[in-house]
Amino acid sequence: MSTIDQLSINTIRFLSVDAVEKAKSGHPGMPMGAAPMAYILWKDFIKFNPNNPNWTDRDRFVLSAGHGSALLYSLLHMFGYDLSIEDLKKFRQWESKTPGHPEYRYTPGVETTTGPLGQGISTAVGMAMGEQILAAKFNQEDIELVDHHTYVIVGDGDLMEGVASEAASLAGHLKLGKLICLYDDNEISIEGSTELAFTEEVAKRFEAYGWQVLNVEDGNDIAEINQAIQQAKQEEEKPTLIKVRTVIGFGSPNKAGSADVHGAPLGLEEAKLAKEGLGWSYEPNFHVPQEVEKYIQGIVEEKKKEEDKWKRKWQKYQQKYPELAREWTVWHNEEIDAEILNDENLLRFKKDSIATRAASGEILNKLASKVPNLVGGSADLAPSNNTYLKDMGDFSWENRRGRNLRFGVREHAMGAIVNGLYLHGGLRSYCGTFLIFSDYMRPAVRLSALMEVPAVYIFTHDSIALGEDGPTHQPIEQMMSLRLIPGLRVFRPADAKETAFAWISALREKEHPTVLALSRQNLPILPQSNKDALRGAYIIQKERGEKPDLIIMATGSEVHLAIQAYEQLQEKGVDARIVSMPCWEIFEEQSHSYKEEVLPSDVLTRLAVEAGQKLGWERYTGIKGDILGIETFGASAPGEIVLEKYGFTVENLVQHALKMLDKG
Repeated sequence: MSTIDQLSINTIRFLSVDAVEKAKSGHPGMPMGAAPMAYILWKDFIKFNPNNPNWTDRDRFVLSAGHGSALLYSLLHMFGYDLSIEDLKKFRQWESKTPGHPEYRYTPGVETTTGPLGQGISTAVGMAMGEQILAAKFNQEDIELVDHHTYVIVGDGDLMEGVASEAASLAGHLKLGKLICLYDDNEISIEGSTELAFTEEVAKRFEAYGWQVLNVEDGNDIAEINQAIQQAKQEEEKPTLIKVRTVIGFGSPNKAGSADVHGAPLGLEEAKLAKEGLGWSYEPNFHVPQEVEKYIQGIVEEKKKEEDKWKRKWQKYQQKYPELAREWTVWHNEEIDAEILNDENLLRFKKDSIATRAASGEILNKLASKVPNLVGGSADLAPSNNTYLKDMGDFSWENRRGRNLRFGVREHAMGAIVNGLYLHGGLRSYCGTFLIFSDYMRPAVRLSALMEVPAVYIFTHDSIALGEDGPTHQPIEQMMSLRLIPGLRVFRPADAKETAFAWISALREKEHPTVLALSRQNLPILPQSNKDALRGAYIIQKERGEKPDLIIMATGSEVHLAIQAYEQLQEKGVDARIVSMPCWEIFEEQSHSYKEEVLPSDVLTRLAVEAGQKLGWERYTGIKGDILGIETFGASAPGEIVLEKYGFTVENLVQHALKMLDKG
């Protein structure tokens, strides 16, 4: 190893150590052990331009072991990104650009939010799929517009998580040869040695998934690491796992190789001893030696030329393939043409009574014909979720142009991959499963919201009305649980038209993910439903007098119940107002005057109706209101019987309303 390489690696190590030490919080061990592999990857392989972090043909780098964020921030600073020494000094502090775990949209050069272990590698699988989809569409024999790799650094914790196994299995099946993962194999986790709980042969597992597995016995041997990465890049039909044996906290005389250095600062004395032991003679903290700075600057200048080459390629491409170039621009424009979303054909359906899951399938296919970069699929439930794009093929090793993604029964990885597809750029993504199984993928959905990724989650079989499958498959608390996630739009449409408006809202989004909670059972298309669904809630059936005696609020199939009850209540002298509330989150963003118009504050007798957990509706019912919901698990029987037994009938709703008015 050359002197300048060794000095550069130690610079990365001690910038990381100093950041953690100053914050009195963080994870120094991983950066100290993984610095050589990270350095050689960035120096010799990764294609990037720090002046344009979002250049489309850059290589993607994901630090899946996000607790080692100080490593990533040190790399970004040294390789010229907009991250200063002052930013490193503010590690883990309020409103700094160097938060405790890497955050997308927050720090230049961070491709995805990581920290929840397993999410990074799983999201990277989506990025690698995105590269292949765009390459198949746009590359020509004489001009390769898309040609980049996705690199990941993973740790033991990542590979213990089930989501990583799901994603790695799919990556091997799809033969994603441009996905390269470096495994920081330091045999230490928070509790101690991995011997406590993780003794499987990782290499054999990944080989069984269909990966190429390479071994680097010494994590400080950058020549061996370099050779392994070169070999990985030559493999076109298998993703590669490079198993790099490292020492956590390398250089720390008293803590290296132990759990003590995983998640706590070294301490001033131990940091000093580590620097002395590695020949670091520089006194000030956060120091970048001039020779290192000059050396890295030279490397960065060469890196920048890659984008210049690509720009020249792009100019030729525009001249030779103008139609494809135009499509490239459209695909990379996050805003979908308003004409597509305003098309009245989206509101036309084959039947007058149709399950919202089936309506969604019709809408999705209409949209896909106009939005060619819309891709997605289901967790082995496409016929039930109605997520299949007809005549558009399956994405596979043999067909990278297919737009239907076969995720298999891998809900958690599916959510992460959908995030990765969007984060890659150039694509809009969706996925589907039963609403009950949203629990399996909740961490990925939460990250969608945190990263402001406008993924679309199609969750069907939205209530006890799914019937015979019983309580294991009948969602009760899921709707409320999803509404708890900040920034997530949760739509439960009442009919096919509201489903269309939910899709329109979802594809208008540039920052918020959207859940579509859809019915299994057929629902009549309501003449009253209209585009005010785009405002989150609206009056779907108005009272006949000047002021309602009662406001009934409902979502999904229960809106039909409320509308049927309306006439019976009128016959009994009760002038009710029916409000459809397909999306609480959007309704909350409306003006005070609109919210007052829909739910006037002087009408306190309010009844909420939703076949799910009651908790949460109090924000709209108030102290004089009531909720017709469910606070137990479901039961196995035909859907209409289950609804009846749980009180979701017109008769029970009417009686419920009358009792409320008597109390008033």
